[in-house]
Amino acid sequence: MRKRNHIVKNVISLIFITVAIFIAIKVYNKYNYNDFEKNISELEKTEFTRDAEEKYSKMDSYKLENIDYTDSMFSQTISVLPNRPYKVTCKVKVKDVQNLNGSRSGGAHICISGTTEKSPAITGTSDWQDLTFYFNSKNRTEVNLGFRLGGYEEKTKGTAWFSDFEVKVGTPNSSNKWKMVCFIFPNIDVKVQVNNKIENVKLQMSENDIQTVKTNLSRFKNSISEICNNKMSIEYEVYTISEPIKTLSYDEENGYYVSAEDVYDYINSYIEKTNYDHIYVAFRMADKQKGNSTLVNDWIGLGGMDYYGIGFSNIRMPDDENNYAYEFNYLFNTFPEEVFIHEFLHTLERNSSEYGYEVPALHDYKDYGYFENNKEGLRRWYADYMNCNIIYQKDKIGLPSQIYTCKPVNESNFTYSSKVDVLSEPKNIIEVIRSIGRRVQKLFTYISEKSTDNQN
Repeated sequence: MRKRNHIVKNVISLIFITVAIFIAIKVYNKYNYNDFEKNISELEKTEFTRDAEEKYSKMDSYKLENIDYTDSMFSQTISVLPNRPYKVTCKVKVKDVQNLNGSRSGGAHICISGTTEKSPAITGTSDWQDLTFYFNSKNRTEVNLGFRLGGYEEKTKGTAWFSDFEVKVGTPNSSNKWKMVCFIFPNIDVKVQVNNKIENVKLQMSENDIQTVKTNLSRFKNSISEICNNKMSIEYEVYTISEPIKTLSYDEENGYYVSAEDVYDYINSYIEKTNYDHIYVAFRMADKQKGNSTLVNDWIGLGGMDYYGIGFSNIRMPDDENNYAYEFNYLFNTFPEEVFIHEFLHTLERNSSEYGYEVPALHDYKDYGYFENNKEGLRRWYADYMNCNIIYQKDKIGLPSQIYTCKPVNESNFTYSSKVDVLSEPKNIIEVIRSIGRRVQKLFTYISEKSTDNQN
């Protein structure tokens, strides 16, 4: 009898332990984010869970629900090899995702936390789809990958589910040939604030304006190779987009300008089909003959911007039809393509800094004894800048030759690639226990650091 009772007790204990483990795993699966860290800007506005109902594959999805407009993210720091292309993919599903300011910069996307590097963002309501983020590690040995519902400068509400994460490392492209594209927008039709009033501004480029842009692109192609002593070369394509630009971005320094988000819907289908290395957008944004000269500050080009990892520049037609900034003339202007070179150099300047090289600021030419020439502008400065031939304290400085092969990452970098073993889910109970152990260890480390800080 005692033996039978002992057996019954053991069976009951086993059942109890099994049920407890099952419940623990269910709770673990619901609230565990493995090695991901939860990042939220406003505690009461975001709910993080693992979702066993809405999932793409057998693994529970990662659910971010922004109850109100806010910015939320789960992230994980991974090790990377310097100067290598990386591709991060996942599946994402969204429901009622909308941005506070209505911009395209917010939504469900992949990013590197603390930077503006990001994939395109998804809004609205849609079923599971692919989301891809390309980046170059540059001079970094680790990055903090984020899966975000919100934006760097945007707040978002709604629900997003993420699943099936994968990271691949590709092969750098050693070619110094850059493929560029220029999108010409002859029309803008925008509402802007002028003197505290909202005004509707409609402007057009003439056929002569369009031809001028094309002519200077042709000159740019020849000039860039000549100026850099063939350290790089370009090929380019031109597209004229008939639809008017409907929105403009704004900041205090530059006034109104065209950002990547302003033209995304018009140009992204072209970008997806071709691996471009730099993007120009040409347009007219003010016209003194029509009494409109208030939209921009004093610039005809704006560079150093980014279109999801690709250099992005504005080319603006002069306000006055009597301005010959883009017109070749033996007496007055033999370098009308200067704006294309100048704005592209801003991208190389930024790339150099992000790759860890120290280079002179492009606008600091006077500090090194260079001045604008009436006919050739800053051609001599550009030549010495691109050939690392600026004399400074008995040294020669400028752009490093390596920067001419540091082009944007695209799918061609992953013809030969390897999967990186990060962001993976536990595959069995042993890995689940290890994952819990890592979380507990991080918690104790955090408590210990906080305690030390308080004592100090």
